[in-house]
Amino acid sequence: MEKLVITVAPTGSVPKKKDNPHVPVTPKEVVECALRCEDEGASILHIHARDAQENPSDDPSFFWEVVETLRGRSNLILQVSTGGRAGTSLDSRTKRLQVRPEMASLTTGSVNFPNSVYINEPQLIEALAKEMLELGIKPEMEIFDVSMIANALSLVDKGLAKPPLHFNFVMGLRGAIPATIENLVHLKNSIPAGSTWTVSGIASAQLRMGVHAILMGGHVRVGLEDNILMRKGELATNEALVRRIAFLSRELGREVATPDEARRILGLKEG
Repeated sequence: MEKLVITVAPTGSVPKKKDNPHVPVTPKEVVECALRCEDEGASILHIHARDAQENPSDDPSFFWEVVETLRGRSNLILQVSTGGRAGTSLDSRTKRLQVRPEMASLTTGSVNFPNSVYINEPQLIEALAKEMLELGIKPEMEIFDVSMIANALSLVDKGLAKPPLHFNFVMGLRGAIPATIENLVHLKNSIPAGSTWTVSGIASAQLRMGVHAILMGGHVRVGLEDNILMRKGELATNEALVRRIAFLSRELGREVATPDEARRILGLKEG
């Protein structure tokens, strides 16, 4: 079984410091948090931007500052979010790609969030995929439901994505696929042989879905974007979430990948 690739999503678009004071929101905070998480075993950093009021932002300068600073200080695989909470237009979501990260998220369908609808029209998905392909950025197919796998595979058929694909199964979000072992097995069995996959369990599902993924040969995303607690009543830090999943993986007999080992596993060029 391949070593475990750990992604950390430290910020996201929703949690604020009032919810958990450890949420990094400035570029400097994101960079320092990323370095601590790399020390604990993370290989991939999933990047969101915030403004001065801690709201989601699509400011390209935020992404530039984080990416350029880390390129000089870290070996992490940098993965930019193209999610629409910070800006729904194609222009907003492609500007972030100009920092030329190694990876970027690509949600391949629309989904009901708890208080809104996350709209990703087919034309927008294809345009983002085309931009990533032209810039040499590997997409992480963000899968909130089974139908989004078929949408991702259609991008390959249209020449807009190259296999082997990498998938991220987002599970446990109200309005999307529930976080159960049966659903995770179904998602895994629905992707082509040779694909790689990560699971992102939301809230309390982060730990249990992560353990299932370790045992099933998948990979794991942790971080305050998806879960602000270590356990009921105890606030988490990003580095503690990384440390815990790395410890559990090693205890279960699966070593944790370095960033360059993760590059090989995911089919990226080694740094």
